[in-house]
Amino acid sequence: MTGDEQQDMRAFATWEEVPLFDSEEAEAGFWSENRPDLRLMEAATAGGGEASESVTITLRIDPRMLARIKRLARARYLNYQSMIKQWLSERMEDELREK
Repeated sequence: MTGDEQQDMRAFATWEEVPLFDSEEAEAGFWSENRPDLRLMEAATAGGGEASESVTITLRIDPRMLARIKRLARARYLNYQSMIKQWLSERMEDELREK
């Protein structure tokens, strides 16, 4: 894919914009027209450009909610813990922008 073709693609800013697909054809069609925004990809990498050191925390989550989160993550080919961290990062950025 050339740089011009990639620029013509629609960039999405959150993983929530990626739908759950009914078929491989639907998924291929989506990815042929869409790409993740660069900031989203940077946030998905280890550390997201910030300190790469992590702190372990305990978070109690309803088992049904956790199962739903894991299904969403699996559909996006992500580790569920990474997806949760990404959601938290996106929400934090939204909150900081609103102030």
